Amino acid sequence: MIAILGGLGAAVMWGTATLCSSRSSRMLGAGTVLAWVMLSGLAIALPVALATGVPDGLTRSVGAWLLLSGAMNVAGLALVYEALRIGKVGIVSPLASTEGAIAALLAVAAGEALGVPTALLLVLIALGIVLAAHPAEEQEVENLQPIRSTLMAIGAAATFGVGLYTSGRVSDLLPVAWVILPARVLGTLFVALPIAVRGKLRLTRRSAPLVVVAGLCEIAGMASYAIGARHGIAVAAVLASQFAAVAAIGAYVLFHERLSRVQRSGAVVILVGVAFLTAINA
Repeated sequence: MIAILGGLGAAVMWGTATLCSSRSSRMLGAGTVLAWVMLSGLAIALPVALATGVPDGLTRSVGAWLLLSGAMNVAGLALVYEALRIGKVGIVSPLASTEGAIAALLAVAAGEALGVPTALLLVLIALGIVLAAHPAEEQEVENLQPIRSTLMAIGAAATFGVGLYTSGRVSDLLPVAWVILPARVLGTLFVALPIAVRGKLRLTRRSAPLVVVAGLCEIAGMASYAIGARHGIAVAAVLASQFAAVAAIGAYVLFHERLSRVQRSGAVVILVGVAFLTAINA
């Protein structure tokens, strides 16, 4: 039961963060939203990490993996926020959820065997990406925004995949707060601080709740997944990977977002492929 609740909690939290970021990024811009998400996350993660004390497992090599994980997380969020600013949630979120497939490929490159089911599912996910990236008829005469958002979402999946792989290498050695902290520190130093120095760290009354909720949900989602995975990795991972479905459904209900039949088919193929891939690799 804890594995189920943990996975569902992560999916809801990350799906909620995606929905909030899709709206706030159109109000403030992707960079400003990322800055506020990092700051709000740091306000929670830093005190918790300091309260637990410096862990014994924090060696120089582990610190290097943490820095890489944090950098990939910041880069991935920057890409996905920009993709959400110009694209549709129902397309961007399924594409970003292929991060699990990227992490699986990295594991294979590191020496892990690739089974036939995994290979077939990766092909299936690739097919879903092609379908989801196909512009609707009314989009074909507009501009290249759908293509740009698709490429950014794929880039986000790649960087998130690296982040998943690297954080996985240290998650058993450190408390959850210390795994979460590096991205918030790097994001604050290299994103929020430069924007603040230029006097462009703006925030409106409408966007403030969205960026704060997104920052808190990013942290809460990771914590929920970590707790659930301790009681059943496979169940928690399958449910958590469906944050894209939560975001897509939320965008349809809240924002009345519409996708073409081909795009809907592609999104469904990606979601199903990611779910099964996560299950067999967990």
